[in-house]
Amino acid sequence: MIARVLLPSICLWISGLFALADQPRVGKDFWAFQPPQTSPLPESAIPAQHRIDRFLLEALESHDLSPQGTASDSVFHRRAHVLLTGLPPTPHDQARFEADTSPNKRQRLIDRLLGSYAFGERLASFWLPIARYAEDQAHEVGNNKSLTYPNAHRYRQWVIDAFNRDLSYPQFVRFQLAADLHDDGKAERDALGFLGLGPKYYNRGRLEVMADEWEDRVDTVTRTFMGLTVACARCHDHKYDPISARDYHALASIFASTEMVNEVLPGQEAPKDKDGKPNKQAAPVHTRHIVKDGNPRDLPVFIRGNVERKGEAAPRGFLSILSEIAPTGFDQGSGRQPLAEALVSPRNPLTARVMVNRLWREVFGHGLVQTPSNFGALGQAPSHPRLLDELALDFQGHGSIKRLLRSLLETQAFHRVSTAGATLLEQDPKNLWYGRMTRHRLSFEMWRDTVLHASGDLDPRGGASMEIEDEENHRRTVYARVSRLDLNDVLEAFDYPDPNIHAAGRVATTTTTQKLFLLNHPFVLDQASRIAERAHASGDDPVAWLYRQLLARAPQPHERRRAQQFLTAGKERLPGLVQVLLCSNEMLYLD
Repeated sequence: MIARVLLPSICLWISGLFALADQPRVGKDFWAFQPPQTSPLPESAIPAQHRIDRFLLEALESHDLSPQGTASDSVFHRRAHVLLTGLPPTPHDQARFEADTSPNKRQRLIDRLLGSYAFGERLASFWLPIARYAEDQAHEVGNNKSLTYPNAHRYRQWVIDAFNRDLSYPQFVRFQLAADLHDDGKAERDALGFLGLGPKYYNRGRLEVMADEWEDRVDTVTRTFMGLTVACARCHDHKYDPISARDYHALASIFASTEMVNEVLPGQEAPKDKDGKPNKQAAPVHTRHIVKDGNPRDLPVFIRGNVERKGEAAPRGFLSILSEIAPTGFDQGSGRQPLAEALVSPRNPLTARVMVNRLWREVFGHGLVQTPSNFGALGQAPSHPRLLDELALDFQGHGSIKRLLRSLLETQAFHRVSTAGATLLEQDPKNLWYGRMTRHRLSFEMWRDTVLHASGDLDPRGGASMEIEDEENHRRTVYARVSRLDLNDVLEAFDYPDPNIHAAGRVATTTTTQKLFLLNHPFVLDQASRIAERAHASGDDPVAWLYRQLLARAPQPHERRRAQQFLTAGKERLPGLVQVLLCSNEMLYLD
């Protein structure tokens, strides 16, 4: 709620700050608005079969840098498992993989992980904060929960299933904006939760409040799919990007022409009042939370964002800087369907680049563009512009997220060690040129799921959400309830993004609160005991079993020696050893 209220002020403050530097307003010739171009594959002194590596090696060599070597099987195995499924491998899988001598075993592992159900759950954890997924509002008056979303999990499940069946990205976009208006969208209506689960603000019948809701839709759609901060043009023309206040209001008019509804599911009946007539708003039971077309309307430009000061009309439409790709039909219905088509048009220079960059960031730790939701003038320029274009054009051609991820994981760059020699570390401390693999901080979802996986308590069921700290909740963390009103303290402590607004990415912090959780929280203590019981019952050396189970490797001789010394006082100390490993940097990071 606070973020929503402050957004216009923050945009103005940032604009004023950068105005001091007299930064010019970019135009059509700015890189992000230029169509992606094909490039000849670069030559490299280092042999490389994958086209992506050719571009990366060219950049490395241009900075007089050399890449690091290949990671061991154990490191690669854990890396691939966690990045593609959010879960670690079992010791049995690890041993079998390391014993496999076939030359294509890494490729076969990638294919197997992409085909697992856990893949969709992992990608949903990536996507839901981008979509500012939540199940309630940032306000609640008394016990009135009429504006909450008890069936929000239907959208979450749709996202999981869409990733698992490798729904093409254009369809993924179309269905989330306009499944109800699409010929193939009858079975995809849960996708409309992307808009239908958006914030509803208190006293929403007032025009100025509805204008705030429309801003949320414009901001979420344009930052998510095009990496543009269009909402900064609500009160005035964008200071640095070629986006006018009229452009903003043309998009806001689309969302002003929609209604957020609780749609009764097929085969269910809407509740009736005492006269036998349907309720105006269906009760949440047996409903899904979606949008539909309302009364089409074109907003005026609200001058300086003031709804009482009405300027010229802003008919429903697309950004003028990209007007040549906009289809007709914005004046028919809300305009959601032509908006979706404009976003996924092969001539749109932004949409494919933005998604490719987001997925690159998930795999390699930072993006080719390091501002994933701002490809405008105040964002970062791409470090490898020709590679970004190459990937975007290829992605436009097939639209397969699994194929894109497979190509990233098959590169030499992904297989490299994460350590660096003195020269590489000094010349490229942030690993901008990908001479090594960037260490990843595990998200809280990954860490918690790993703990449950190790204890044998992981519950594979999905369905309606549960509170993250419910003692009975042993399901994957993606199924935890997310609240706009009161985000769970544990999620907040471990950097889960604010669900009131679109999240460009996650900020990784290290705080005292996190360490106290790892040392004292009942969940951690209980799981440490359960893992210790499994280690003791394994019939194996418990120290070796723990290292394999939690860190996907065998203990070093000095680690084994110190652990055994610690355990000489008795097996009752085994949970303490488990907790040490759960708190370790090696557990919290991915090499």
